[in-house]
This record gives sequence, C-alpha cells and structure tokens, in this order.
Amino acid sequence: MKRKRIFITNDDGFEAKGILKLIEALKPLADLTIVAPASEKSACAHGMTLTRPMKLLSVDDDYYKMDDGTPTDCVFIGLNNLFDEGDKPDLVISGINVGSNMGEDVTYSGTVAGAMEAVLQGVPGIAISQVFRDINGVNKDTWDYELACKTIHDIAKKIFDGTFPLEPRKLLNINIPHCSIDECKGIKITNLAIREYGNDSHRYVSPRGEETYWIGLHPLIWEKRDKNILCDCDVVMENYVSITPIQLDLTSYNDIENLEQWIQQ
Repeated sequence: MKRKRIFITNDDGFEAKGILKLIEALKPLADLTIVAPASEKSACAHGMTLTRPMKLLSVDDDYYKMDDGTPTDCVFIGLNNLFDEGDKPDLVISGINVGSNMGEDVTYSGTVAGAMEAVLQGVPGIAISQVFRDINGVNKDTWDYELACKTIHDIAKKIFDGTFPLEPRKLLNINIPHCSIDECKGIKITNLAIREYGNDSHRYVSPRGEETYWIGLHPLIWEKRDKNILCDCDVVMENYVSITPIQLDLTSYNDIENLEQWIQQ
C-alpha cells in the first residue's frame, strides 16, 4: 500500500517548537513535506503575498522555509510546486500553534488560514492550536505538547483508516486544553464561541517625535453562541479537546429572505 503523505505548515515560523513536535508526532504515520514561514506570521489571517516574489529555501529533506511568506503562501506555493498535478498530499495540517484559535479569532489566525488554503486547493485541512490559560505566564519553550501530539496523531490515523469527515471546502479546527494527557477529559465537538475583544492598543512617541502603535493581547473572554450547543472556549477550559468544523461559505442564509424584502422597501 502506498504510504500516506502529509503537508505541514504553521504561522509561528519554521523553527517553532510546536511545528517540530508536530513533525515528531506524524513521522510514524506518513511521509512529510514541511513548508513554513521563515519568521513568525501570527494573526496574518488568510493573507497572500502578491506584490513581490518569494524564495522557497530548503532547510532539510522535504523541509522548506518561505522567505517572508504567510501560511497561505506556504500552502499555495508548496502544493502547486512540490507535488505533481493530480498527486497532492492526503492531508494538510497547520500548527501546532502557540495559543488558542477559538471563537472569532479564527478570522485573524494564520494557523487556521493554512488549513483554509488547503481545502481551497482540494486537500483536507486541519488547524491545531495549544491553548494556554495565561499565555504571558507560561514558559512556552518548556511545554511538552504531549496532549496535542497524541490528539493529532490519533485524528490523522483515524482519517487515514477511514475518510475525512467533512465535505469539500470545510476544515477541522482543533484546540488543545492547557493540561496533561492524564488531566484531559476527552474530546468534544463544538461551535465557535462569541469572543469579547478589548481595545489593548498602545501609542508610543519616539525621541524623534514619531508616533508608533502596538496592539496588545486580548484576554480570553467569551460567551456562548447557542446555549444548546457546546462552544470551543467552554470545553477547553474544562480540559476537553475542542474540535470545531469550519466552512468557508460565509453566507448568512437566514438573512437572505429578510434582505430581499428590505431592499424592495
């Protein structure tokens, strides 16, 4: 039987601990091709570079960094230049991200965007993120990612043993709780919470009188979108792994009829 192939990317950069742990976790399952940004591209969303050329630089066998590229660039260029036409990888996995990608944060996320680009290119996509309850109070370099690695290994194996559970142009968004394997209570299927955002932006004036601004971290505050459906933020804080199916069709179908009536008034 032909060995499976997984394409890996992230938004934390090609040397980030999360992607190195992801590679270790998936090596037993498949042949890996890695294309990741040369530097951190957090919160770049689904940005694609159109105004300048980029370099695909070899780091190791089947391991590349994209010179100043986004996760979207990495997936788009990687899939269309490192694989023959009609012979794409079986799965694209983006991560393991440092920090959560829950609620409307997915619209900012470069990690989720990597999986989005995969499904646009016709390849099943998964985004995986490691949540930290207090990201400033955690030494992220010492975190073992053990639960995240076990989860993504098991999910990928389940897909390879069967099928990807979603239709085309849909992806899986996985968030891992800040706990050990023994403390994890299991997996819950969720929807996206409603994230509450602050206004943490800071203005600075340089010695030359130039104004600069720096956007800070938003606290992890949320509310349920539907009281009858589990939301990602709730279950992760209760030490469950959250898996949210995400579709790229952003149409608000419930508003089409009302909008037709409104435009005719």
